[in-house]
Amino acid sequence: MRGGYLEQGSQTPRPQTTTSLWLFRTRLHSKRFYFIQFFNKFILQNFVKHLVLARYCPRQQNTAVNKTESPACIQLQLMMSSSFNVFIVGISFVMTCIFYKSTVGSLPELSPQKYLSTLQQGKASLAYFCQANSPSTSIFLEELNKAVKPLQDYGITVAKVNCAKEETSRYCGKEKDLMKAYLFRGNILLREFPTDTLFDVNAIIAHVLFALLFNEVKYITTLEDLQNIENALKGKANIAFSYVRAIGTPEHRAIMEAAFVYGTTYQFVLTTEIALLRSIGREDIEYAHLYFFHCKPVLDLTQQCRRTLMGQPLTTLNIYRFIKSVEAPLLTEVAEDPQQVSTIHLQLGLPLVFIVSQHATYEADRRTAEWVAWRLLGKAGVLLLLRDSLDVDIPQQANVVFKREEGMPVEFLVFHDIDLVISHVENNVYIEEVQEDEDDDMEGPDMEIQDDEVAETVYRDRKRQLPLELAVELTEETFNATVTASDSIVLFYAGWQAVSMAFLQSYIDLAIKLKGTSIMLLTRINCADWSDVCTKQNVTEFPVVKMYKEGKNPVSYAGMLGTEDLLKFIQLNRISCPVNITSVREAEEYLSGELYKDLISYASVSILGLFSPNMTIAKEDFTEAGKYLKGYVVTGIYSEDDVSILSNKYTATLPALLLARHKEGKVESIPLANTHVQDIVQIITNSLLETFPEITVENLPTYLRLQKPLLILFSDGSINPQHKKAVLTLVKGKHLDLVTPCWLNLKNTPVGRRILQAYFDVLPPLPLLVVVNLHSGGQVFAFPSDQAITEQNLLLWLKKLEAGLESHITILPAQEWKPPLPAYNFLRMMDAAASSHHPTRKSPECMKETDVQENDKEQHEDKSAIRKEPIETLRIKRWNRSNVFKAEKSFKHDNKEL
Repeated sequence: MRGGYLEQGSQTPRPQTTTSLWLFRTRLHSKRFYFIQFFNKFILQNFVKHLVLARYCPRQQNTAVNKTESPACIQLQLMMSSSFNVFIVGISFVMTCIFYKSTVGSLPELSPQKYLSTLQQGKASLAYFCQANSPSTSIFLEELNKAVKPLQDYGITVAKVNCAKEETSRYCGKEKDLMKAYLFRGNILLREFPTDTLFDVNAIIAHVLFALLFNEVKYITTLEDLQNIENALKGKANIAFSYVRAIGTPEHRAIMEAAFVYGTTYQFVLTTEIALLRSIGREDIEYAHLYFFHCKPVLDLTQQCRRTLMGQPLTTLNIYRFIKSVEAPLLTEVAEDPQQVSTIHLQLGLPLVFIVSQHATYEADRRTAEWVAWRLLGKAGVLLLLRDSLDVDIPQQANVVFKREEGMPVEFLVFHDIDLVISHVENNVYIEEVQEDEDDDMEGPDMEIQDDEVAETVYRDRKRQLPLELAVELTEETFNATVTASDSIVLFYAGWQAVSMAFLQSYIDLAIKLKGTSIMLLTRINCADWSDVCTKQNVTEFPVVKMYKEGKNPVSYAGMLGTEDLLKFIQLNRISCPVNITSVREAEEYLSGELYKDLISYASVSILGLFSPNMTIAKEDFTEAGKYLKGYVVTGIYSEDDVSILSNKYTATLPALLLARHKEGKVESIPLANTHVQDIVQIITNSLLETFPEITVENLPTYLRLQKPLLILFSDGSINPQHKKAVLTLVKGKHLDLVTPCWLNLKNTPVGRRILQAYFDVLPPLPLLVVVNLHSGGQVFAFPSDQAITEQNLLLWLKKLEAGLESHITILPAQEWKPPLPAYNFLRMMDAAASSHHPTRKSPECMKETDVQENDKEQHEDKSAIRKEPIETLRIKRWNRSNVFKAEKSFKHDNKEL
């Protein structure tokens, strides 16, 4: 049984074999919870992750099964514009606890040749080779079948390989040799497992993850092993040390699932030796244990790492709750009404304990509070409440305030013994445990990885009453009649899925804004209740918004999942694509913004294509580009005989594009000779970029995609007008063509402080200019702090940079931003979405809004409306976007911190 993941120990961990299988079968079907991951390993990733989630939040696959299916990725803060504090709030979280009947993934059956040909380099695969129709393997295959979907969530494929009698494969040996399963990475065999060790779905998942995570989880058997690991990690990292009764138990699976998420953050150490656990002070060992060793703060090698024991049973939810509570600040000082105070502990279902302090006894009270905080770590949050700074009255005798949960009145208590505080908390903490399922047919949902801020948003707003009547609820009986009778916006969502429920709030906010003014009917349909309707509409992910207009194919909304962006999409879809301008006067009104002045707030730039009447192909390409960008930018076309009047006025050589920037009150001309649809789309997209933008959540991907070094001006508030003038002057003089000038407001985007702290040991005074070469080398250069930011000084400094005469202040590491799973590679999703914006169809000219009713047969088609997929693909599953990513460019030089 020795293998790669046992190399740290001298003995083999004892697997739970089939002799004890039936002792554990009653525990196999306990309902499980979702494990939520906050992935912010690097500073830029912490910034970009939120940015990309808001723009391209992955959407959960649809299901044709039943409404008790599990939830998936919870939507990120959908109203990003309201606050950027989400970047530095820390790790907020909520658990989505939903029971459901699992729809077991089908176990593919392949021949040995077929299976070996499907192995992909770097991809893990578990295969069971057996004689076809062998009845002796039915119990194992039943459990293997249950493991298909959970393992797929980790990117691990599972297959049954049928060996014919004449088969010559090395894995198709004698009957006794066929009682093994094999784990491959690519075509390399990593481990072979006797099937009696893979006795159930928990054992299968635990063993497979254990083999794959051999670097993240060290198996030990002696106290010396543990001490060596502890000494090696002092001052570097913390340790999650666990004891389980045997390899393959549900507790072992929970540990491995935790290691899958936190394995790069903490060193996981595992043992099955009771004697080892007893040697560190536990005599009453009746169940699995998890200790958190606080080794990172320890700088003295002779000092022992402080240890915190997790008091709850080892389940995925409890481990998650414990780690999150340990990660939270040990002690927080507050000077506000305790009734209004909320921390991550309340979201975790843990109470808050306020130690009341006053100025005269502050130091002693703080020491007491720290002692209590260590005793209650993982059980409650401890805060030091400064009585002298409060605006609310606290009973004079009270020295402890106890808050059980959010929204409940606080308790004012008097304790004269610290141990009584601990006892009171321990006796009043109730953590709801996962109940055992008596139904042997029930299977717990597979572990998912979600985003804490998104989940926290849904949890925080769970009691908010929404005016759902503002969006008409559709059913199987009313759907077709509604969307054919009136122009409609339809939100396809799932009531059990937090992504959908988060976006539903934004959707209702949109309905409030449009109440009484919109000609579009806002509707919604819960796909958890009406999965057949959603399947027929080719809705394979949640949430999805589609626009239905009479006689046209539905158009899917692909923008940010927020109220303002969806409102912009709806408003800009009121006009056609592009508008057919019929006179010079109308063209002038269009360019000035008068023609559609009610849309200026949604589109500050208007695009007008100028063509001679005989430029047929050029007009078709521009029309196609305009159709493609419909709902995101206003485009128009003019091709009358007197087009020369406009071309002469704006110094444009036909064919040309006029770009009217309404805020600046100017019109630019861009030649379109020898350009095609993709080129025109790119030209228009680039023309929407600002010259000197403030970096925000919405626009960072766009500017990163330019593949230029970033010239960033960090400012603590609004930018200095003189600094802005200096930069814009250099831009106008073409001196900044090799960089992307931008600025970052630390008040709007507080994560900027963490970025600066990564560049400098001490936060430098602001404003500050830096050049960050993300795409080649990773060097960071700082503008001299003793020089004023003027045109002359900045130009001279940039010339020195170009000549290699300036030294960098740091070099960003080239380590990749690896997501926990491929489905969470948000940067690749972003690029894939961008690279997909290359239309190739030809469509007839679009009309003005008044003409649309007469000619509405052609419309930018919703690709999903014409794509056919089998119903089986609508199962709830991890978003496998490998096909989507084939055409996208990789960020091979961008894997650096900002």
